[in-house]
Amino acid sequence: MTPRAPGPRQRRGFDLLFTELSIAVGSCIPRYPLWLRLHALGFDPERLDRAAVTAFCGEPLEAFLFEYGVSLPRRELLRVRRRVSSFDPEVPTPYERMASITD
Repeated sequence: MTPRAPGPRQRRGFDLLFTELSIAVGSCIPRYPLWLRLHALGFDPERLDRAAVTAFCGEPLEAFLFEYGVSLPRRELLRVRRRVSSFDPEVPTPYERMASITD
């Protein structure tokens, strides 16, 4: 039996990180380079859990943003870290709840 390809539900940690960063920056950050950076650092973007996302939201995140000419104030970085560190894959995010209402 071959393992199933990860679906959108398993990608929720990455999607939340991408969304929170884009909101903090004020525009979409480069999604695929973020994906590649996570892979390069040994994280699995398909299955990011709370610990992995929180670990990324320090120097690795600041270095990633710096490469793309983005500088966030310390307060915004802490807000992003707080939002993603409260991630629970069993509970839909506010964005997911809104998307299900509009679908």
